[in-house]
This record gives sequence, structure tokens and C-alpha cells, in this order.
Amino acid sequence: MTSHPSAPATPVNRLRPRRSCLAVPGSNPRFLEKAQGLPADQVFLDLEDACAPLAKPEARHTIVKFLNEGDWTGKTRVVRVNDWTTHWTYRDVVTVVEGAGPNLDCIMLPKVQDASQVTALDLLLTQIEKTMGFEVGRIGIEAQIENAKGLVNVDEIAAASPRLETIIFGPADFMASINMKSLVVGEQPPGYPADAYHYILMRILMAARTHNLQAIDGPYLQIKNVDGFRAVARRAAALGFDGKWVLHPGQVDAANEVFSPSQEDYDHAELILDAYEYFTSEAGGRKGSAMLGDEMIDEASRKMALVIAGKGRAAGMERTSKFEPPAA
Repeated sequence: MTSHPSAPATPVNRLRPRRSCLAVPGSNPRFLEKAQGLPADQVFLDLEDACAPLAKPEARHTIVKFLNEGDWTGKTRVVRVNDWTTHWTYRDVVTVVEGAGPNLDCIMLPKVQDASQVTALDLLLTQIEKTMGFEVGRIGIEAQIENAKGLVNVDEIAAASPRLETIIFGPADFMASINMKSLVVGEQPPGYPADAYHYILMRILMAARTHNLQAIDGPYLQIKNVDGFRAVARRAAALGFDGKWVLHPGQVDAANEVFSPSQEDYDHAELILDAYEYFTSEAGGRKGSAMLGDEMIDEASRKMALVIAGKGRAAGMERTSKFEPPAA
């Protein structure tokens, strides 16, 4: 089978932890320095909305310097470039990737409206990697859905490139694009008694999961309202989202907590996996289903437990219980 031209030579972990995705202005060295010491799973250095137009050219070089010289141990390193409708995008990508490609994990593309925009970024990345002698296909792409057209085309967007790792909901621009009656990003608009974001979030989630991508919720702009942040984050986590943007250090711990399983759920998931492995083995009687305490477990239980256990392991959680086979 012929490999895709942007497929990396060695496998890349496209499903890296992203419980907390910290936005950092690429034009602010003080914030770039501080971000390195925060416990965020991902840090994205921003050349788009957080960067004034006059500051963008210099910010590209600032980002290159911090990617190459900073200590980003344990963090996924991402740069958000400007969207393709601007005149900044190609220079953002060329400067950052040529200058710091080996120290960069992903490029985030905002305001994606159709699959061709992802394909264009993929092709540009491939040309830069070949020119510079970098491994082709290693750098991933994160696609941000921020308007109605992007949501309508999200299935094609999610299938556009093997570099894709995440589909991200951008609530502020999206709310404006559909004339939603609210000025508080992430909060429910007045006059609507249900969850106005449910369809949008589920639509993104289905497209992401269809193509084995992660789904990330966007920012909550009331940065001092941590309780409000938790409430909105829990909504996305309950649906199955993998993480959420954080705009302030005070939101990082909350995001990591909300998008990690509880200790009780993590322990229970690991017990299900151990018990199912035992009961389906020769020693356990080769059973397709069995009882774990008062609960019947089977193959479907194993699949559900794998999700929770995987999230717990990625978060560095440790078990506090152990499966003991029943006495003969």
C-alpha cells in the first residue's frame, strides 16, 4: 500500500494528553517564560488573536527562540498561526517551522472552513520538512472550527490529512458567526432553556471520533470565575471531550481535574480490565461474561473500561486496589 506523502517515517502519538491546552501570546516573553513551569498538558504559542497585527512579525521570531531554548518537558508544543484568509499565514508557518521544526509538535490552524485549507497546510509543511531535512509528517495539525461553514464541513475537515490530531471548538467566533444572543463566551444565551452548544459539541465529537482524533473544547473567557469554568468543562467532559483551552494559570488545575477520571472510577476501570482478562482465560473458565462483585462484565464493559483506564494512565494516576481471582 502506498504511504501518504505526509505520513511520518516513524509512528507519532497523535493521541497525546490534552486535558489542559494553555494559550500563550507569542509576543509576550514574560508569559512564554512562565508557561514553561505550569502543569498544562499542552501549550500553544499564539500568533493569531492574542497577537496584535503590528506585533506578529517579531512574535514569530520570539516563538522560535522560546521553542528552541525553553524547557517544555512533558508538554505538547503547538503554535497557532493565522487563518488562510489573512496574508500572514504562509510566513507564520515558514518562519516557525523552518526555525524550530524539531522542537514543535503541531501547528494549530484557526477558522477552518473546508478540507482544502487543511490540505494546503499539510502540503506546505511537507515542502518545508523536505527542504530542511526534517522527518516528513511528524508535525501534526490541529483544526479549529469557528463558524457555521466549518461545522457543516467538519466531517471532510476531519478526514483531510493524516497529520490531524484534534478538532477544536472555537466558541467566540462561532457565536458571532451564527448571531447567538450572548456576550459571555461559553455561557448559555438568555431565553433558551436547554444547552445551546450541545449540537455543536456533539457534531465536532462525532467527526473527531470517526477519524480517531481528539476533541477539544474552547476557552472560557471569565478567567477569574473558576467555578463557571468547571461547570462548562464538566459539560464537555461528560460528552467525551478530551480537554479544554485554558487562558489563565488558575484554570489549569481545574481542567486537569475535570478531564481526568476520579480515583474511584480509575480503580474500577482497572479492576474490570484485570477481571475480564482473568475470566476469559483458561484459568478463569473461558467465560464471555462474569460477575465482578454485583456487576456483570463483558466485552462491552472492557471497551468502556479501556477509555477510563487510558485517561487515568495518561494523567499519571496510580491504582489503589488490586484484582484478586475468586477462591476455587
